[in-house]
Amino acid sequence: MKLQNDLIIKACKRLPTERTPIWIMRQAGRYLPEYRAIRRKHDFLTMCKTPELSAEVTIQPVDIVGVDAAIIFSDILVIPEAMGMELKISEGRGPVFSHPVQSEDDVKKLKTPDPEKDLKYVMDAISLTKNELNGRVPVIGFAGAPWTILTYMVEGHGSKYFSKVKKLIYENPELAHELLEKIADATADYLSAQIEAGANLVQVFDTWAGLLSPRDYRVFALRYVQQLISKIKRRGAPVIYFPKGVHYLFHELKECGADAISVDWTIELTKVRRKIGDKVAVQGNLDPTVLYADPSFIKREARKVLESYGKGDGHIFNLGHGILPDIDPENVKELVSYVKEESVKFHSKK
Repeated sequence: MKLQNDLIIKACKRLPTERTPIWIMRQAGRYLPEYRAIRRKHDFLTMCKTPELSAEVTIQPVDIVGVDAAIIFSDILVIPEAMGMELKISEGRGPVFSHPVQSEDDVKKLKTPDPEKDLKYVMDAISLTKNELNGRVPVIGFAGAPWTILTYMVEGHGSKYFSKVKKLIYENPELAHELLEKIADATADYLSAQIEAGANLVQVFDTWAGLLSPRDYRVFALRYVQQLISKIKRRGAPVIYFPKGVHYLFHELKECGADAISVDWTIELTKVRRKIGDKVAVQGNLDPTVLYADPSFIKREARKVLESYGKGDGHIFNLGHGILPDIDPENVKELVSYVKEESVKFHSKK
C-alpha cells in the first residue's frame, strides 16, 4: 500500500522533505475527549488487547490533531506479560507486576513468547489500523528497550529510587545479563512481527536510560539496544531509539544501529546535531509542558526547536517525552498546524 504521506520515513532516512514531519509521543491518549469517551467503557488492557478499540484510538489523533503518523495504541509492558508475568494496571499506581523477578528461578520460569500467538492482538491492531488508514500516514510500532523493561520486571512497578534493579546489576550482574538477553531476543522478534504486520517504522523507548552512569549505561542498556536493533527484520522499516536522559554519549548512540535518535527537552538540538552529524536523523524535542501555554507562546517555542535543529533534512518534530493528560487538544492542533506551516522555511525548495 503506497503511502500518501511518507515524510517521517524520508526524514528517518535523511532524505529531502518539503517540511518537517510531526507526531507526538502518547498522542493517542487521555488529553483527547474522544479517547476518554472510549476509556470510560473499557479498562486500559482491554483497549490494548481489542484490535478494533486499539485501531480506533490509534487513528484518533490523525483525524483530530493532524499528525503525520499513527503510533499503535499499546503498552511497553505487554512483552513481560507475554513472557509469563502477571500484569495489572492499577488506577493511580500504574502498571504492577504482582510477582516481580527476584531470583534465578524466576528468570528460568519466563518463557520465550511467540509474537504471532502471545501478542497476536497487537499484530491484528496494526493490520486493522493499516487498512483503515489506507495509506494516509505511516503506522509506527514500538517496544520498550531491554533495560527499561528490566526495571519494571524487577521493581514490579514504577519507582522513585529503582533500588531493586540497581541492587541486581551490582550484586548479581550475571543474572541481570541473562534476563536482558531474554528481553532483547523477545523484543527483536516482537518488533519484527510488528513490521511484518504492517508497521512502517518502529520506536524503541528507553525511558529509564538516564538512571544509569555512563559505564553502566553502556554495559546494561546500550549493549542490548544494539543487539536488539541488529536482530530486527526491518524490511526497510526505519528504527527510532529514544534514550531519555542520555546526553553524554551521542557520539556512540549514532553507531547503535538506529536510523533516528529521539532526545528529550533538556538539550539543544544544535548540540545534538553537532555530535551526531549526518549519521542519523534527530527527533524532538519540545518540552511537553509548553503545551499548557497560550498559542503564541507555543509557536515561539516550536520555532526555537526548528531553529535549534536548523536548515536541512533529517528532523522529526516531537515532544521531549509524552504529552500530558490534561493538555488542551486545541493547543496541540495549534502546534501541529504551526510546525507544518513554519518548517517549510527550513527545507530546500530544489
